[in-house]
Amino acid sequence: MIIVALTGGIGSGKTTVANMFKNLGVPVYDSDKEAKNLMMSSKKLRKDIKALLGDLAYKDKTLNREYIAKKVFKDKGLLKQLNEIVHPAVRKDFLKWAKKQGTAYVIQESAIVFENKQEDFYDKIILVTAPQEIRLERVIERDNVSKSKIMDRMSNQLDDEDKIKMSDYVIDNITLNETRSKVKEVHGLLLKDSGV
Repeated sequence: MIIVALTGGIGSGKTTVANMFKNLGVPVYDSDKEAKNLMMSSKKLRKDIKALLGDLAYKDKTLNREYIAKKVFKDKGLLKQLNEIVHPAVRKDFLKWAKKQGTAYVIQESAIVFENKQEDFYDKIILVTAPQEIRLERVIERDNVSKSKIMDRMSNQLDDEDKIKMSDYVIDNITLNETRSKVKEVHGLLLKDSGV
């Protein structure tokens, strides 16, 4: 089984692309969603996160996402420490999940593969890209947040030019039809690589 990363900057359309792969029967692990689940369900993670960010990181036993985002997106050191707590737990959970899939390849959707120097964890890496203006529009519309908040998050991610050099496949996600056709092409290449 081939282990594939699906990555891309905020607003690039990773989830759209992930859904296209799902429609082709490929199991996709959503790291962001699973990280939030683990941050809620794991007593050890809760304890470590509170030790790092304070008791306000949780509100009525629920993850206080706004508080956490406010703290970590302005402080790269804090963000790095939080990632060092959460990412090993997500990695372990992903590997456990991957073993249960009976497919030629599985995808782990993760926004910060390169930023966390995790590229060696994967056999192949798919990068989803889109021009910055389109990405900004998408996130403003999706999350109803200010441009400056999005720019804060973008500043914590590598530029696409750097990521392209380290990726096996690049899907430029501007129009759905072109994206769908590129996904099918990459799917075919991955099946071929897996020997199916």
